[in-house]
Amino acid sequence: MTAGSGTAYRPRVQLHPRTVGRSQVLADALLATALAATMLLELWYSEKEDTRIDAVSVLVIVLAALPVMIRRQRPLLALVAGMVTLYLVMAVVDIYQTVPFPTMVAGYSVALVSNRRTTVLVGLALVPPVLFAIAYFGHDEVLFQTAEIPKNLAFVAAPLLLGSAQRERRAAHAALVERAETAERTRDEEARRRVGEERLRIARDVHDLVAHAMVAINVQAGVGAHLIDRDPEQARRNLQDIKRVSGDALTDLRATLGTLRSPEEEPAGAPVLPTQGLHELEELGASLRSAGIEVELDIDPASSTVPAAVAATGYRIVQEALTNVVRHAHGAHARVRVAREDEHVVIDVTDDGRGAVPVGAPAPDGSGHGVRGMRERAEAAGGTLEAGPRAGGGWHVRATLPVGSR
Repeated sequence: MTAGSGTAYRPRVQLHPRTVGRSQVLADALLATALAATMLLELWYSEKEDTRIDAVSVLVIVLAALPVMIRRQRPLLALVAGMVTLYLVMAVVDIYQTVPFPTMVAGYSVALVSNRRTTVLVGLALVPPVLFAIAYFGHDEVLFQTAEIPKNLAFVAAPLLLGSAQRERRAAHAALVERAETAERTRDEEARRRVGEERLRIARDVHDLVAHAMVAINVQAGVGAHLIDRDPEQARRNLQDIKRVSGDALTDLRATLGTLRSPEEEPAGAPVLPTQGLHELEELGASLRSAGIEVELDIDPASSTVPAAVAATGYRIVQEALTNVVRHAHGAHARVRVAREDEHVVIDVTDDGRGAVPVGAPAPDGSGHGVRGMRERAEAAGGTLEAGPRAGGGWHVRATLPVGSR
């Protein structure tokens, strides 16, 4: 773990009590008992004429093991207490090999909850007391053994290094868990976002299909009912148009709702309807002409090479704009212009009907979803849409779609 990564995990020495579980207290008690027993064993096997196992020696050995009991709550205090009791044990009894063990355990605990800088400072601070203990309590021959000083300094460094390694391993594990949880949250949010976008797309498609078909059927039915006595042949043609429009709408609606089925419910090789594009605007205009709406189409041949997604978006915008003409501007003359301008497709739909919105007023989204749906489609394709009343009467819808849109 480098110094630059300290912002991700920079522990501090715990100077205040932490919650310690009962199992941890029991484990530390067993560890302190084992350390005291180890020192007593060394004293037993190295007993000399001037050394006896008495109450005082047992007491100082037990005191030397007790700092292990507070190493989790107050590791620095445990380390200081361990060094003090180490001097006390060496002053009372003649043992040297096992007496550093409690201090080493406390040093490990300090490194486990400290950052790298604190661990290094603690290690450097322990060097003078260790050297003084070797010089003051060691036998004369020990001072001339060159390996004695490195060995005792290793007793200082080893627990600090082990604690640091364990601390960084835990930090790496915590970072991995955090990244996994973040990735899981991101996947969930992305899934919800995609579901929301798909629901919005399906809602727009259903609205466009149903609204256009119902308006056309309503107009055709009205014309047929008006002409059924005077012109039965024209009424018959209107009924045929109603049948054709309703059949096409049901087919498109079935295909759109089919996207809601799960893959297991989808039969193998299920047919997929081709995406409607700008080349089908002629057919759309013809269906409206049969309903009594004059539609003039001006389609730029260069627009036939635009991507399918842009063409489908353009078709839906024109369809909804003409549906609004039929709904709100009866008997109006509509003009549709589709042109390829540089890297954009520009769609203009105008009519000469007179609506209820005054000239110069802001274009509302309406009580329905028509204009809002067109604007959402244009923005989803990376384009823009403007809709509002014309100065000379009627309504104007202008959409600009980039050819390279997603």
